Amino acid sequence: MKLFLPNEYVKNVYQITPEALLQRGVKGIITDLDNTLIEWDRPNATPELESWFAGMKASGIKVTVVSNNNEKRVKDFSAPLDIAFIHSARKPMTRAFKKALHTMQLRAEEVVVIGDQLLTDVLGGNRLGLHTILVVPVAQTDGFVTRFNRKIERRLMRNMKQRGLIQWEE
Repeated sequence: MKLFLPNEYVKNVYQITPEALLQRGVKGIITDLDNTLIEWDRPNATPELESWFAGMKASGIKVTVVSNNNEKRVKDFSAPLDIAFIHSARKPMTRAFKKALHTMQLRAEEVVVIGDQLLTDVLGGNRLGLHTILVVPVAQTDGFVTRFNRKIERRLMRNMKQRGLIQWEE
């Protein structure tokens, strides 16, 4: 059960600041794309998100987008922002997370994983001992596979809440 438990829970990525990350010794971010940074059906970053990325970059924090989505989707989002990315990641498998760590040339204790799903982002990050941050999905709708995952996640959350493992509200 603990593999599904995130280290932190925030409403959105904007609550994650470069100052707070640097204070904890974080030098890199592995982040999911769809429903973590932007809606799953939105092609490009919002101006607010562009500013968030710029703040991370200005602070020397490396960012890599790690997504289960296809190359075109992830590249079309990441390339204009000059952000490293890994597509078809097969999360929660750890290979893409390891590749991101290697590419950023950072150790696990220097990196956080940000995502909106327990079954992919949190589980994958926790399997490598990375600090995981769960965010509220930015859209109320999901793709087909994610809708299935959300049903399982609701059960997991209910179970963790009953056990006193989480204190936040859904």
